[in-house]
This record gives sequence, C-alpha cells and structure tokens, in this order.
Amino acid sequence: MDYIGSHEELRAIYKTPDASDIAVRKELGRLDAHCRSFIARSPFVLIGSSDLDGNADVTPKGDRPGFAEVLDDRTIAIPDRPGNNRLDTLENVVLNPAVGLLFVIPGMNETLRVSGEARVTVDTGLRERMAVEGKPAISVLVVSVKTAYMHCAKAFMRSKLWKTEAWPDRASLPTLGRILRDQLAVDGTAEQTDQRLDKAYKETLW
Repeated sequence: MDYIGSHEELRAIYKTPDASDIAVRKELGRLDAHCRSFIARSPFVLIGSSDLDGNADVTPKGDRPGFAEVLDDRTIAIPDRPGNNRLDTLENVVLNPAVGLLFVIPGMNETLRVSGEARVTVDTGLRERMAVEGKPAISVLVVSVKTAYMHCAKAFMRSKLWKTEAWPDRASLPTLGRILRDQLAVDGTAEQTDQRLDKAYKETLW
C-alpha cells in the first residue's frame, strides 16, 4: 500500500481552500457569543492530547450541560471527576500542553472545535465553584484558546449518530463486563464484573 508522504502529494488530491472561503475565514482567535452559547449547552466534550513522544489520546468528558465553564473569551475550565485514575489527558498536558477539543450537543449535527494549550490546577476556589452535589472537582483543566470554529454537520449526518432507528440493538452487543472478562481474564463472571461496574457508576459518578 502506498502512503502520502508530503504536503504537496496531499494537496494534489484535495483542493486548497481560498483565503476567502468560509472554511478558512470561520476560524476565530477567541470565543464569541455563539461559541460561549454552544459550550454552555454542551454536556460532552472530547479532548485530544499527546505526550512528548507523540503518543496520542482522546478522552471523553461529560457532565450536566455547561459543565465546562467559559472564564473569559480566551479561557475554558473543564472539571475532572472521579474516574479510573489513568490520567491520560492530565499526564499528557503536564508534558505537552497542546490540546484539541470537540464540544457536542445531543441532537445537533454541528460541533464546536477548539484548539489551545491546557494546564492543570487544583485551585480551591475554582474546584469548589465547579462542584456537583457538594463534591468539588478533583482538579480543573484550564484551556487557553488559540482557535475556535464551528464544524459542519456532514460527519454526523453520514453516521446518522442521532437517528435512533439507525442504532444497533444494544442487546446484540457485549457488555463491558463481558469484554473485560474476555480481554483480561478477570476473576468472576461477566455478570459479576457488570454488577461491580454498576455499583461504581452509582456511588462514584461525582
């Protein structure tokens, strides 16, 4: 299989957008009113990061709509809640602050893309301000925005992501307990693993 090896080869296949095209002009250097409104309504964001060796990661973060808070027109705060303590994103940004964010609103095919640099803080005031049910965020990812722009709907339309009639029957897919049992040979049955996961979901969501 042959692979593209240069910018010139790539652009021989794809048209270079003109500087006057909306695809180029839509990129903003700050968060305007529309970006702020989108983030305030989004319950879900994907965070892309990488370490110094280029090992990449994409981590989902979700909470109640508006859980990611716009501090000013160039700064976003994203709270971190209890998880598996792998800390893939947090460990990456301590070494390499470059991140990419994709904010999603359920039922909306358009998304908001943000790129910038992130730092981790345990500032008490900010953690407590982002508390849920009296439980402060464990830490907060503070993103300094470099660019922000709305992404068109084609990917979500092609995938029919929000079309329930296109969704697979959940019963036809293995549970996480079954997957972990097969991949890791964990002790107990798949059902017992699922029960432990359900208990953790109920008791440590925040």
